[in-house]
Amino acid sequence: MATGFRTEKDSMGEMQVPDWALYGASTARAVENFPVAHEPVPAAVIHAFGHLKAACAQANLDLGKLDKTIAQAIIEASNEVAEGKHDAHFPVDIYQTGSGTSTNMNANEVIANLATSRLRLRDPKAAKVHPNDHVNMGQSSNDTFPTAMHIAGAVAAAELEDALTRLLEELQAKASQWDSITKIGRTHLMDATPIRIGQVFSGYAEQTAKAKHHAGSVAMAMSGGMPIGGTAVGTGINTHPEFAGRVCKVLTDRFIDLDYEFLEAENHPEAQAAKDEFVYAHGLLKTIAVSLTKIANDIRWLGSGPRCGIFELLLPEIQPGSSIMPGKVNPVICESVIQVACRVIGNDAVVTTAGLGGIGSIFELNVAMPVMIDAFLESVKLLANVCNVFVDKLLVGLQVNEERCASLIEQSLMMVTSLAPVVGYDNAAKLAKQAFKEGKTIRQLVTEQKLVDAKTLDELLDPDSMTRPGGSGGGGG
Repeated sequence: MATGFRTEKDSMGEMQVPDWALYGASTARAVENFPVAHEPVPAAVIHAFGHLKAACAQANLDLGKLDKTIAQAIIEASNEVAEGKHDAHFPVDIYQTGSGTSTNMNANEVIANLATSRLRLRDPKAAKVHPNDHVNMGQSSNDTFPTAMHIAGAVAAAELEDALTRLLEELQAKASQWDSITKIGRTHLMDATPIRIGQVFSGYAEQTAKAKHHAGSVAMAMSGGMPIGGTAVGTGINTHPEFAGRVCKVLTDRFIDLDYEFLEAENHPEAQAAKDEFVYAHGLLKTIAVSLTKIANDIRWLGSGPRCGIFELLLPEIQPGSSIMPGKVNPVICESVIQVACRVIGNDAVVTTAGLGGIGSIFELNVAMPVMIDAFLESVKLLANVCNVFVDKLLVGLQVNEERCASLIEQSLMMVTSLAPVVGYDNAAKLAKQAFKEGKTIRQLVTEQKLVDAKTLDELLDPDSMTRPGGSGGGGG
């Protein structure tokens, strides 16, 4: 269906804007200039702009800078943007001006048009709300876009914290449930001494607890150091000295459930010229990805088989694994986790290079902010989502193959370790080599050679005892 157009003007002249669009000439010009990814700035950033513009209007109203009627109309329009009601009107590509100016003006134009419409419903002769003079009062793209980045980052990090909490609780439950089950340990991919499955999963739980702490640190980094109030180059030109503090207070009240306070940057030139906090925070996201990969990779290996692998864990069968091999089932959820880690590690390179002086951060402004926040938010979203999938699709239904665990322990040559304090290290090593050569277990060989009596041998080869300080042999070795 054909779409009509209207003529709009910005400081560079006239532009044709679709009749249905809430945005204006500046946005239309950006859409025309940047047909690169054909993917708009993440919706989370747009919603953050809605919250920010509402907070700015409230601050300007409280400071006596903005007419009450206009301020209220801006706040109401901004709230709709924050709620995601107008996402279709934010088409500007990720790969746009590095300061995010096009997205800031997109927000200004949409909110101004919405606010004007509201006012004219009440009074057809009401003055038009101006995108720059009213919606952008006391602001610059150079401080609003990075502030929206902080808001979106803090909200996303809190969601990741919640997902990691679920993962932590499930791993802790498994650690408790399986604490009496012993399996063979492995180091260097080779047999080692026994370990309780509960101990293994307690290690995974501890990794996740640390990951959750990292997510909290990400949220804290995002909620602090807000650039708003720095305007063009961090000097605060054209804004009230109290503006930034008031905006941060309004934002804190808006996100009361976050448990994090939004704080004005201590040094505005730094807050606008550098994006080190994003580089730091994404480094923590990369650490979380590495932790999740360790857990997922271990579980898929422990579930390998069913006949020619380790097969100590029974992974839930959730879908066929092959289009050619009937009956094959693969560890697909673990593979999903690992692929997320690949993406997050790649995104870390994006965030790092975007923060580098000479590439992104140059003099008084970082000019790679849109791609930085796109990569950052993708990492947080993927990590949070895959944590929930990992819990729901794998951990909840995960089981232990106790018979297999017991069988592998009995076959392991490293059970000889508990004999070392009794017969000596060198003699124990000889026993292990002989048992392997003759295809016997340590128990069989020691019994044949009558090195210790049956009762003592049972005590020495007790797998559970070997998982505790001192070991079956009473220490040493």
